[in-house]
Amino acid sequence: MTTALELDRVSREFTSPGGAVYRAIDEISLSVPAGAFVAIVGPSGCGKSTLLNVVAGLLPPTSGAVRVGGAPLAGLNRHATYMFQQDALLPWKTVRDNVALGLTLGGAARADAQAKAEAWIARVGLAQFASHYPAQLSGGMRKRVAMAQNWILDRGIVLMDEPFSALDVHTRQRMETELLALWEARSADGGATPRKTIVFVTHDLEEAIALADDVVILSAGPAARVVAQHHVALPRPRDLLELRTQPSFVDLYRGVWAVLREEVIKSQRGSA
Repeated sequence: MTTALELDRVSREFTSPGGAVYRAIDEISLSVPAGAFVAIVGPSGCGKSTLLNVVAGLLPPTSGAVRVGGAPLAGLNRHATYMFQQDALLPWKTVRDNVALGLTLGGAARADAQAKAEAWIARVGLAQFASHYPAQLSGGMRKRVAMAQNWILDRGIVLMDEPFSALDVHTRQRMETELLALWEARSADGGATPRKTIVFVTHDLEEAIALADDVVILSAGPAARVVAQHHVALPRPRDLLELRTQPSFVDLYRGVWAVLREEVIKSQRGSA
């Protein structure tokens, strides 16, 4: 199995205007196989988003190296798309134009970009809303548009930073189901179009276990590091409406939470 992403002892520091140095993440090493779904969890403020921004090339590491497909990352990660916690929809553009935007900025002909956008809009269940504007959509619908924006670019890696955290629990579960459906559909033709590699940051441990192949736990900050990585040996496809009540899920949750709980306690003590 090939490696899509590799972090080799990656650290990232920030310097305040007064000269104080804050190390957000400390010598993190992580290997993500191509086509894997990896979730990253940790206490609030432990540097999960910082780590994702380093992988995206938005922040250079202070030390260490990031490799994408075996090649050193220099500048923006052109092999990845990024789905933020807050969607990046342009309010003056329709759903169709928002979804097509990445293709048109990349030089695609407008007609081709619009046609592909229509197909992806239909795929996420919004065909009748293609001419609507973001302000006319619900939170869940906006997230579907954001997913279509990411998938239409057909890059091998999708970075997701707590994309569903602002949604109510029922809408969130629906979006999780739709995300897995998109991801799993990539291999429907026998591998000619392989699954995307997903790195998914979340504060919700249940969400991480329900979605991912592996759950990576970061320590409390500052200088967060990887303290554990748990493989999620739950069969796919997964029925998220039923999964959380299954004994295998509960047992796995207890095991992962035992590690994460200690880091949450350390984080609370540090902020007291």
